[in-house]
Amino acid sequence: MKILAIIMTAFVALSHIGFLVLEMFFWKTPTGQKVFDLTPEFAEASAVLAANQGLYNGFLAAGLIWGLVSKRTDLKVFFLLCVIAAGVFGGLTASTSILYIQALPAVIAFGFVWATRDKV
Repeated sequence: MKILAIIMTAFVALSHIGFLVLEMFFWKTPTGQKVFDLTPEFAEASAVLAANQGLYNGFLAAGLIWGLVSKRTDLKVFFLLCVIAAGVFGGLTASTSILYIQALPAVIAFGFVWATRDKV
């Protein structure tokens, strides 16, 4: 079960690195526009906001990687809860697909991390 906690947490971290790359570097490209269903005009107008959002996703990934490398459950729990909160908010305000793409993997990872935590 600990291996599943590590794999799922790493998956969430890698996903957020992917979101960073898409939002910061590919937002205005055909790839970014296809992934996020954007018109070229909207992509151009919102590029700075998307880059900012990408940076935040990078911070979430960095926190999860920090938790994995340091083997600190408290860090993994904190950053997974942050991802869940961001995913739920995005799912309610932007697109319901965010619930499945961002929040659900984090909920699964959180469940494994929580189930395998050392009880003090």
